[in-house]
Amino acid sequence: MTEVEDTDQIEFDAPEWLLDRDAVAWAIGRVRSAARAAGMSRQRLKIGLYSATTPGPVPEEFPEPPDTPESYRARTVRDGQEVQVLISASDERALSYALNEIAERITAGHAVDAVGAAGEETHRPAVPVRSIQRAFSSAHEDTPWFHDREFWCEYLDFVATQRFNRFHLALGMQYNYGGEISRTKAAENYFCFAYPFLLDVPGFGVRAQGVDQPERDRNLESLAHIARETRRRGMDFQLGLWNHAYDYGPGVDHSHPILGIAPETHADYCAAALTELLRQIPDIDGITFRVHYEGGIPEQGRTDFWDGMFQAVSDAGRPMRVDLHAKGLDAAMLAGLRKPNIRPAASLKYWAEHMGLPYHQTSIRHRERTGLSRAQLGGRRADLMGVTEMSRRFTRYGYADFLDEDRELDVVFRMWPGTQKLLIWGDPVLAAGFGRYATLGGALGLEFCEPLFFKGRKGSGRPGRRDPYVHPDLALGRADWRKYQYTYLLWGRLLYDPDSPPETWRRFLRQEYGDAAVEVEALLAPLSRILPLVTVAHTPSASNNAYWPEVYADLPISPWVRPRHYAWDTTSTDWTGVSSLDPELFYTVGEYTDDALTGRLRGKYTPLEVASWIERFTAEGESVLGRIREQLSSGGGQSRRTLLDAEILVRLGRFFAGKFRAAVAYALFVRTGAREHILDAVDLLTAAHEAYAGIGELTAGVYRDELTFGHVLSERTHWSRNLDAMADDLHALRLECVRADEAASHGDDSGRPVVRETRPTLDGVRLAVPERFRRGAPLDVRLAAHPDVLVRITGATLRFRHLDQSKEWSETEMRRDGDEFTASIPADVTSTTFPVMCFAEVHLTDEAPALLPGFEPDLANQPYLVIHSSVCPNTGGDAAALPADRRRSDR
Repeated sequence: MTEVEDTDQIEFDAPEWLLDRDAVAWAIGRVRSAARAAGMSRQRLKIGLYSATTPGPVPEEFPEPPDTPESYRARTVRDGQEVQVLISASDERALSYALNEIAERITAGHAVDAVGAAGEETHRPAVPVRSIQRAFSSAHEDTPWFHDREFWCEYLDFVATQRFNRFHLALGMQYNYGGEISRTKAAENYFCFAYPFLLDVPGFGVRAQGVDQPERDRNLESLAHIARETRRRGMDFQLGLWNHAYDYGPGVDHSHPILGIAPETHADYCAAALTELLRQIPDIDGITFRVHYEGGIPEQGRTDFWDGMFQAVSDAGRPMRVDLHAKGLDAAMLAGLRKPNIRPAASLKYWAEHMGLPYHQTSIRHRERTGLSRAQLGGRRADLMGVTEMSRRFTRYGYADFLDEDRELDVVFRMWPGTQKLLIWGDPVLAAGFGRYATLGGALGLEFCEPLFFKGRKGSGRPGRRDPYVHPDLALGRADWRKYQYTYLLWGRLLYDPDSPPETWRRFLRQEYGDAAVEVEALLAPLSRILPLVTVAHTPSASNNAYWPEVYADLPISPWVRPRHYAWDTTSTDWTGVSSLDPELFYTVGEYTDDALTGRLRGKYTPLEVASWIERFTAEGESVLGRIREQLSSGGGQSRRTLLDAEILVRLGRFFAGKFRAAVAYALFVRTGAREHILDAVDLLTAAHEAYAGIGELTAGVYRDELTFGHVLSERTHWSRNLDAMADDLHALRLECVRADEAASHGDDSGRPVVRETRPTLDGVRLAVPERFRRGAPLDVRLAAHPDVLVRITGATLRFRHLDQSKEWSETEMRRDGDEFTASIPADVTSTTFPVMCFAEVHLTDEAPALLPGFEPDLANQPYLVIHSSVCPNTGGDAAALPADRRRSDR
């Protein structure tokens, strides 16, 4: 059947059943809207559609469709006044991608024929699961958008157009049971224990106080609408039920106490409520559960409760993905997922609860790798959290031991929102890196927590205060997500294809910023690398609750200032000993200065190198800012929002670079007594504080004077509120100048540190490994180098480990063998179900060691190699390549 647009400019040619499929019909509507906005044209556009789900052979005029899901091939033919696009797709979702691409090109080109040159193009996803997550955190701030049909239409249109294929709406994620609630004695618990806010479950008289039947019905209808509209746009709808505690403990003042429930009826009620919810909302495609203690169920004896919940999902009678937050996940929990209709998945933290660089950390902090004892926890706490804090503590903040090749469940990474919740983010290079490494170890993909995540959580929300702006020209109200459209675009499109052509995002920038588009891209890219780098290299807390680099709660350099904010999550009270999120690759300040003074530097990246990178990114952004500041300041609201955030990021770059340098200078002073180092520390820290103080001045009257993402110091704050703590630190350093004067006569000025701010490039040097290894056989690794470089290499050490963060790294010296260095990873290491990862520390003449592969200048690459076994049929990251009959769990 042929369907013709009223203007006779566009004709769609496809079977009627295909035109009527939800995702296809929605995308056709997008093409029509774009054509109407573009206006009349002398040329006509004919679009032919074919899906591989159609019975029978491919029509002769169509290209052969790709054989991978969500892929399409488009052939464009130009003939006089007619342009014809023939699209062959693997499925209807892929057809919607192709049609939306046509709509985007029409909009960018202001003409219906702006669909591309004659020829053929093929598109297929690099990452199978590309998800965006939004959380309901505050009844005051989130109820308006939850019920707003216009909001959902615009928001879901945009997200689906960026080729996200899953939308996760999280309920109950704003509190951690067993944690801080008992200290605050208050809980704004709307939707925390979600069922009584949505359903009347037959046989149970459970209700939320203050929520009547009409409100409950409205909530259910809105949730059903969100699920329905998500699926209509070709995305899966994932419902997150992150909390199953109905009572947060004695003395807690719940905003909506849950009535009619008791411990003896709790499990039965939850299973019955989930059964009813899945019956009433058939558009729910999957459920995410938080199954460790923070989700409300004590870990001692938890399997009975969760088995009932998994059975409720199974009994829904339709295939569903059950996604278990991986913290505290063990073999007993996984066994409960072996039920009909359940496709199990574990969701792993990509960079603890933050956004780091695109690669995955080579190691986790020591405090997570070592479990606590029952005696350390105490009996009551061990019953509550014993699995998470004892035997499975290493699952807290990374991929842990979930990436074995024989696993029985899918794996998806989740990027948590600790690093950046507020400021605009936009770097195509890092975004493409996420697309390349989201499938590490055969993982299915990546879910991003969206900007403004957790806004108003833990009772910090207030009516009308979700929008962080107070300036009327910059406030967006319920459309606050529009500020971050560029972020969503880069995340979604570059997960789908990390090699997408730049026009994919540049056409959006032209529409948004006009003549400044090219410069805005150049402005945001380097500035967007600063905070992910800071997060990786300096991590006073892995928790998003405690550490927010955008609005930094100060950790001092001086040990004489004793802050309490980070004490629960780091043993160091100052910058000297604070761990990186990847201690295998990054020095602490103290480690670096110790090795620098003794001349025994390793290949690790130093705090001064990190400072140098930050300074480079800051300078690149600042250079562009100088060229377009006036243009952006006189532009529209988005131009001015972007300008302000860029100014903030420049100052944050100066602050963190200066603080890294000041911390090194102070550590050198402590170790040598040399007065020059304390003077340097004071000067560097003074300049860093001046940069940070400038943010408060910039944002006054623009951003709210209290940015509320929780109730503690780092979550309910503003840049101006951190200045007093910074002043205390600087004052303490200045007092130590007196000590330096007194000690000048016996200060060790002769111990000159090996300063490392840069390292040699290893061009012409590569680490060569086989494409696969054979389990139980040695894995040979070669270091090959160009002769001109080889003469500079005095030796090399191979570092290796299973792709398992619970394990320690091993090493072996590489032997010189003619023009190469070689080593073998032993057979007892390859006798494993895990992939093997490795990198080399290369020793150079008159240089400190360097790492291979190491980081490239943009920091977007993976600084190690991963080798799969010959048993694993796919190394490219598609977890579907792990056959179910081979999957098992030995955790």
